[in-house]
Amino acid sequence: MKNILIIEDEKSIAELERDYLESHGYSVEIESRGDVGLQRALEGGHDLIILDVMLPKVDGYEICRQIRGKHNMPILMVTSKKEDIDKIRGLGLGADDYITKPFSPSELVARVKAHLARFDRLTGDKINPGNIVQIRGLLIDKSARRVTIHEKETMLTSKEYELLLLLASHPNRVFEKEELFERIWGLDSNGDAATVTVHIRRLREKIEHDPSNPQYIETIWGVGYRFKI
Repeated sequence: MKNILIIEDEKSIAELERDYLESHGYSVEIESRGDVGLQRALEGGHDLIILDVMLPKVDGYEICRQIRGKHNMPILMVTSKKEDIDKIRGLGLGADDYITKPFSPSELVARVKAHLARFDRLTGDKINPGNIVQIRGLLIDKSARRVTIHEKETMLTSKEYELLLLLASHPNRVFEKEELFERIWGLDSNGDAATVTVHIRRLREKIEHDPSNPQYIETIWGVGYRFKI
């Protein structure tokens, strides 16, 4: 049974999320304070975290930042703010996805399922040992889920890793932003290109010598991205 931690100070919302997730077979724990939720998250033992942005004591952005320094489980951020800058900030701190209140509980369950399935696929035993992608100093070891740049390991979030693996496995192929979103996040894009853009920017910061002049992930203006060789 997958264990999900909900950090949400609105009791009615947290209980609604819990009820829907438990009805789909998940074990759910709720924390209403940011500082307590952060402590529980850092202790580990959770397969996915649903994280509100506006929390007492410690906000969701700081919680996300600290979790990413220690753990790699999927993080789904929830907020009532609709501005793109808030979404970009959360994704920039390492969140895997972003959902805005009010939302359908069935949409929340669908996103949770998609993120857990992809994380399991990336870290599970089904990956063929010894399967390597190697291009110009970049090495992706699928069996160990490790990425090294010129023999120096770099730490990626699950979505950053999936994006890199997809692009590097199809060198010189141009992927539209909408296709990348649908393939990596497993949901219809609904025009949500900001999520892909933020993750590509974070990837470049981690794998490119000069992110402003990328040598691996190239922007095809008006279309999307490609991994060039």
